[in-house]
Amino acid sequence: MSEAKAKDLQQQQQETANDAGGVSGQRLKAFIERVERLEEEKTALADDIKDIFAESKAVGFDTKIIRKVIRLRKMDKEKRQEEEELLELYKSAIGME
Repeated sequence: MSEAKAKDLQQQQQETANDAGGVSGQRLKAFIERVERLEEEKTALADDIKDIFAESKAVGFDTKIIRKVIRLRKMDKEKRQEEEELLELYKSAIGME
């Protein structure tokens, strides 16, 4: 038997050995490792965003307002206008204007 065939056979035996109850151990492990890598990236991105907010606050910007602007920019124009109109209506109804 050639060395390549022996390695293939050994890999197949290992894959079969990792199967339990119809679940492919290697495939499951691959999914888990992908999620773990993405979780690490997500944590790194969250840290970067936190740093940007800290930097903006250090130069005098209000981070709560920045967050609101970001949220508003994600909305489509009609939805944003509707929300602003409702806010004005509600403020007027309770005597804030």
